[in-house]
Amino acid sequence: MKQIAGKLVKVMEACSTIKKNGINDFHHYKYATSADVLEKVNASLVKHNIASIVLPEVIANSDVMNNKGNIEHLVIVKVNITLIDTDSGEQIELSGIGSGQDSGDKAVMKAQTAAIKYAYMLSLAISTNDDPEADRKTDEGMYVTDMEKSPSGSGNLICSDCGTKITAGIMKVSMNRFGRQLCINCQKKLQGVA
Repeated sequence: MKQIAGKLVKVMEACSTIKKNGINDFHHYKYATSADVLEKVNASLVKHNIASIVLPEVIANSDVMNNKGNIEHLVIVKVNITLIDTDSGEQIELSGIGSGQDSGDKAVMKAQTAAIKYAYMLSLAISTNDDPEADRKTDEGMYVTDMEKSPSGSGNLICSDCGTKITAGIMKVSMNRFGRQLCINCQKKLQGVA
């Protein structure tokens, strides 16, 4: 395994960062396209005489309702990728899981694309120079949801300074501006408007 490992270090070096050239117009975010990932990885694998064989397997398939009330196909695919050093014959296995959802016949292809892309990105430590877990809107939404579930089940939110009940909307605004739950009066005090 020494020869293929040495070559993979060179592949990892060549593929260490991939720019986010894709834009999701619907959800308004940038992403690294599968084409960009595969182009960079393939070029480096070929340069170092490493062959890649991908075997996909559908591991789950169901129909789900989307947020518009339409039925779509949801597919989860596992891919096993065998990398073979053509000089030494040494092999290494990678794997990845991806899901795809589509109203037509593209769910499997979407799932395969995601599985291959992330198998390479994770296994070769490819960075997009950001933190995929850094989702402020999702984090705030989760925080509100968690905060609304008080131990008593009453769903009360209170100002961290004075103890006054506040709404989830006021809490979101105060979290954005001050980093803690504050009622309108305490927010005004901090702004010198009281």
